[in-house]
Amino acid sequence: MSEPQLSVRSSKARNLAHALARRTGQPINRLVEQALEHYDLELRQQSARTPIDVLSDLMTNGRRAVPAGTTSAHDDFYDEHGLPR
Repeated sequence: MSEPQLSVRSSKARNLAHALARRTGQPINRLVEQALEHYDLELRQQSARTPIDVLSDLMTNGRRAVPAGTTSAHDDFYDEHGLPR
């Protein structure tokens, strides 16, 4: 009895699969299984995250865009008496 077949009509997927098979020496069916298992695990981990985890990631990613040494003091908006300029 033969294995059930999976058919994906995508030249990009085909090219990626063949390139990975050449690089790794693994058969394409095993590469596809591993990729799907990895994606499934990633989705399960994401769904187990709490809203604070998501917020923390957003803050971390936002911080990366801020130049080093930047502060939130906003001293340039106020004079020496603390009044707006």
